[in-house]
Amino acid sequence: MADPKGFLNHERETAKTRPVEERVKDWNEVYQPGSLLPIISKQASRCMDCGIPFCHNGCPLGNLIPEWNDYAYRGDWSEASERLHATNNFPEFTGRLCPAPCEAACVLGINQQPVTIKNVEVSIIDKAWDNGDVTPQPPERLSGKTVAVIGSGPAGLAAAQQLTRAGHTVAVYERADRIGGLLRYGIPEFKMEKRHINRRIEQMRAEGTKFRTEVEIGRDIDAKKLRKRYDAVVIAAGATTSRDLPVPGRDLKGIHFAMEYLPLANKVQEGDLTVAPITAEGKHVVVIGGGDTGADCVGTAHRQGAASVTQLEIMPRPGDERHPTNQPWPTFPMLYKVTSAHEEGGERVYSVSTTHFEGDEDGNVQWLHLAEVEFVDGKLEQKPGTERKIPAQLVTLAMGFTGTDQQNGLVEQFGLELDARGNVARDADFATNVPGVFVAGDAGRGQSLIVWAIAEGRSAARGVDRYLTGASALPAPIRPTDRALAV
Repeated sequence: MADPKGFLNHERETAKTRPVEERVKDWNEVYQPGSLLPIISKQASRCMDCGIPFCHNGCPLGNLIPEWNDYAYRGDWSEASERLHATNNFPEFTGRLCPAPCEAACVLGINQQPVTIKNVEVSIIDKAWDNGDVTPQPPERLSGKTVAVIGSGPAGLAAAQQLTRAGHTVAVYERADRIGGLLRYGIPEFKMEKRHINRRIEQMRAEGTKFRTEVEIGRDIDAKKLRKRYDAVVIAAGATTSRDLPVPGRDLKGIHFAMEYLPLANKVQEGDLTVAPITAEGKHVVVIGGGDTGADCVGTAHRQGAASVTQLEIMPRPGDERHPTNQPWPTFPMLYKVTSAHEEGGERVYSVSTTHFEGDEDGNVQWLHLAEVEFVDGKLEQKPGTERKIPAQLVTLAMGFTGTDQQNGLVEQFGLELDARGNVARDADFATNVPGVFVAGDAGRGQSLIVWAIAEGRSAARGVDRYLTGASALPAPIRPTDRALAV
């Protein structure tokens, strides 16, 4: 145990963000550099090393949280990094982007503020990079087997790294011009600078993983031909079909899916564009959708100089505290969350539904008409007399995703079966109905968290390794008995 009295002697402290007026003028990460290290030992000491560490259950990866908390408390960064990497390929991603279900399950959180697990995690991995503790781990021998991984998001990268280290020859295919999937073009720079992806890619290249960008399986390469070329295939293409809003006026100019809007801002930061073709500068912006993607649109609009930003959510405003009956510990509660983007300004409106859009004579959106909604007999219905309109010159739709892309021919060419939600169906070993073809991440699970994506990538890698060799020593955080959780 780090410190038997740590949770009694120290209050919870988290990473400090840079002043709003400073950070909205750039695209750097919002946190103050170096703000964590002076406090992280005390924060790690708050871990009680519980007899039954429920944080393990809260984390899909099964991270060894009490162990690396103890090492971080003692300042043994090398051992902390080793324990952290034992279960997580990319802790610098999860430490910045995961909503930390482990903290919701922390035993200390029953009657106090939980341990800052996420902050400890990112401190360990950043220190590990600084100290040179993150090095390539190439396999000792090659198996002679080849694997294609379709998609380079967290699930695809995790599967690829595990399979490469197991001795297989792995090629990752990505339809975008850079590796990273939504980590690259869906997550704004102010949430995670892309240098973190770049150095992981270099580590994976040094281990032997091959990367093929600007290649879309189903269009550029026939899926059946890919299947013949490789001994196994892992589909980690994500759930990229955005949920639309079929209301009158949807075809007006200025209404875009979030994943049409956000990647362009990232391409500006990559140096590909001088100005984003879709920009919020000087416009009244409305973001439809109250989740993390919506918050990313809010923060991006602030940095582009929006005249105003309004975020709409159809559901009621979540509570500030966990409900002991509906959301008991250690489940992950749906609480009111203020992200760094929300700290920067804008208005959040709950329990409203868009009825239609109104445009000008040139076909540009100008107004969004909405109405308040309420639950009646378990269904959301509009409240009479609550209709109104708000200015909207740029609208982003951030209402989630409905399944994997079926327009490029990948599903049809492989002959894949889909489940009732439009995801690629798979069994407990992450195998599809096509022999030798596996699926991991959002493509099989549906839209979910980055920590689930990495967990699924690692678990699918074990299934592939067993398929290729008859047995596997690779760890699988999602076991066959967890099948109910995996789908």
